[in-house]
Amino acid sequence: MSTPETPPPAPPAAASDSTPAQPAQPRNPLHGVTLEAMVVALADYFGWHELGQRIPIRCFQSEPSVGSSLKFLRKTPWAREKVEGLYLFMLREQKRQGPG
Repeated sequence: MSTPETPPPAPPAAASDSTPAQPAQPRNPLHGVTLEAMVVALADYFGWHELGQRIPIRCFQSEPSVGSSLKFLRKTPWAREKVEGLYLFMLREQKRQGPG
């Protein structure tokens, strides 16, 4: 007498297409913002000179460029954190100043 084999468990059901996708981090202002976009926005807002004073790293002070900054920031977590912090500060300042 043989026993019937138990079928393998079914894979989890996929979410239906009618359910709207929830953003992974809806309240995170950095979500979806590239490092390049942050550097460009900061350089436009503050200028390279002031950016180099606020975050004293060589890539902002000596012959600054987006490319050299990105190369350094991608390899240097502490510097990237400073850029992200200054970017958040800039967003708060822009919001406080309002349109205009």
